[in-house]
Parts: sequence; structure tokens; C-alpha cells
Amino acid sequence: MDEAKRKAKAVVVGGSIAGISCAHALIAAGWDVVVLEKTPSAPISSATGAGLGIDPLSQKLIRSWLNQPQALEFSTLPLTIDHEQATDWDKKITWTLTRDENFNFRAAHWADLHSLLYNALPQGVVLWGHFFLSFSVSDAKSVKVSAEVIQSGDTIYIEGDLLVAADGCLSSIRKTLLPDLKLRYSGYCAWRGVLDFSGNENSETILQLKKAFPELGKCNYFILGVGTHSILYELFNKRMNWIWYVNQPEPDLELQLKSAET
Repeated sequence: MDEAKRKAKAVVVGGSIAGISCAHALIAAGWDVVVLEKTPSAPISSATGAGLGIDPLSQKLIRSWLNQPQALEFSTLPLTIDHEQATDWDKKITWTLTRDENFNFRAAHWADLHSLLYNALPQGVVLWGHFFLSFSVSDAKSVKVSAEVIQSGDTIYIEGDLLVAADGCLSSIRKTLLPDLKLRYSGYCAWRGVLDFSGNENSETILQLKKAFPELGKCNYFILGVGTHSILYELFNKRMNWIWYVNQPEPDLELQLKSAET
């Protein structure tokens, strides 16, 4: 192929939502894209996992990538209200801090959104079961990436013009390029999950939740307490996303790991 007509090629390491979104953006800009992902196959939707709030700009971009733009509405719920409140547990009182009725986010389950984005990519863009090993940069400003095919143990090499590190907060690519960079602690630890209440809509837990938070299904609840805060909103298909944060000093993970081993 004539070098002038050759598409620029990008290698994206990481096939989560960030990597898949990078692939869509690059393809829309005219790039040839390969995504390397170590998990053996595309994730299957499940009741567990995490919820995501999609802001208006992200919604616009996602719709432009989908074969059926309305599919985003069919698999998400509107978060038209952002309700922030404070709670004094000792006095058992709650009051509103702010209330935005033009929030215009949408609530998505991680696996549902990933499935939408992945299925809208051209076939063969994502190489499942490919574990990133290393990269090198040539004088010609091209990058050569090596990856292990997990099923066979073979090593493959891919040459490109751009390397995208979408391999998470413990990115091995970032560690290579910025070995002295330390991630900044957020100031809190968090627990999160998704409660599937399909078939249990009239359970005491769900009835009490909906009594305490009557606008679930269209509202993002952000609750502040002393030394803690939490988020609650409903997802498509009778699921509830929750996140609980506790403000605390940065834990010594290495010390905890050693303690667990002994």
C-alpha cells in the first residue's frame, strides 16, 4: 500500500470501557485500530458489577458510535435529577444541600454499556486473550508491541503509530514511561456493588429504600455524613447501584498483604 494512503494504526492495550471507547474515537477519526485484552472473551451481562453515570457529552459520543443510537435509551435509565443531601445519624435528621433537576445523565450497568460499545465495533478489532508484554519505539516514531496469546502461549508482534495505555490504574505501560509516578490517594476507601431485586420488588428492603428515596429510577442520590458519603441510583432491569465511601488515611497495602500471608 502507498505510504501516503496507509491509515495510521493505533494499538490500544486494555479492552474495558475506556479501551473500547478509545477504539471507537480513533476509528471515527480514520485510524486503523487493534485492541489487546487479556481476558479470554467479551464479558457477559450479569446482575453484579458496577453502575455508571453517563453525562450528556458522553451520551452524544456513544450514540454516534452505535449502529442503533436509540439502543442507549433502551438499556439505561434517566438520571434527570441530582439530589445531594446531608444526614445527621445521631439526631436522625436529613436535609437537602442541592437539587439539580436538569442533571440529564443516564444510569448504565457496566456490562450493558460495554456490550453496546463492543458489539458496535467492526469484527476483529478486539483481540481477546492477548496479554500485553512490552513495547519499543523505533527511530521512525513507530511503536512495536508484543503480546502473548494466552491460549497457545505464542508471542505476536504488532507495529503501529500510536500506543494507548487503557490498562487501568496499575498500567504497566505507565510504569515503563513514568516509573517514579505515584498514584495520589483519594482520601477514602470505597465499597460498591449492584443489588438485583428482580422478583423481589415488594421485599421489605426494597420498599424501605423506595420510601427513603422516593425518586429512585430518575434520581442520583448523593448522601453526605460525618466521615462518610454514599451514592444510590437505580439501573435498568430492576437493579440498584450503591457506593459507600469511608474517609480514612491511606492504608499500607503492602503491610496488609504481609499480614495476610502470615
